[in-house]
Amino acid sequence: MARLRKIRRGLVTGASAALIAAFLPQAAEAEQVDVELILAVDVSLSMSPDELAIQRDGYAAALTHEVVLRAIQDGVHGKIALTYVEWAGATVQHVVVPWTVIATLEDAKAVAEKLTIHPPNSARRTSISGALQFAGDLFAESGHRGLKRVVDISGDGPNNQGSPVAEARDALVRQGITVNGLPLMTTGGFTSAYDVPNLDLYYSNCVIGGPGAFMIPVNDWAQFPEAVRRKLVLELVDAVPDTEDEGGLPVIKAAAERSYDCMVGEKMWRDRSWMWDSR
Repeated sequence: MARLRKIRRGLVTGASAALIAAFLPQAAEAEQVDVELILAVDVSLSMSPDELAIQRDGYAAALTHEVVLRAIQDGVHGKIALTYVEWAGATVQHVVVPWTVIATLEDAKAVAEKLTIHPPNSARRTSISGALQFAGDLFAESGHRGLKRVVDISGDGPNNQGSPVAEARDALVRQGITVNGLPLMTTGGFTSAYDVPNLDLYYSNCVIGGPGAFMIPVNDWAQFPEAVRRKLVLELVDAVPDTEDEGGLPVIKAAAERSYDCMVGEKMWRDRSWMWDSR
């Protein structure tokens, strides 16, 4: 009987070890990279088809730029993991490029090609919080381990659907994730009754946050490719200048004292009784 109990204990111990081992490889095999980077791009209805194309082309050009590639290759591991997501309303997030490692020009060109295969699709409403929550899930599933994790979020208006944006941002910040921004303060596309004139203040107070968080406002679509390139380089080399860069694009850090009404978008939406939905 004692011998039988030992055999049973051995079987149970062996089964437990096998069960534990089944879950360990995923963590043990996580690929080491310098940065896990999520590019979260606004495709709400306030964006015109031309603007949507400018965004895709701008990111494709930036990722294959020699300065960006040099910043990647100069890192500790010489590679990053990246995913590209387009978002609109609270339940609208579309992964255009799944998690991909970029270490060489060929890797970057492969990502750029994926950005040009199919045109982007617009959708209703603007949920920055939904995009940030989706980003949190993507990090959990990335299969990579970065020295830092960053969400780059671009958009042309305030949050007007889903949970409060500051809460979604703070949830990521508590995990050590940095949220950087690219507020699109342009006037060349569609206009909306839900726009705010000082979107840069909204982003600095309500959207960006975490270690070294910053944003680069875009006031004209001609600035977009340069803004994307500069933002990527600054994130990859882990440096945020205190002054304008050589292209004259301001680099703005997160507000030290939060004083903006981060629910402005939701309030505008609730008071829309006389408006047509444009976003």
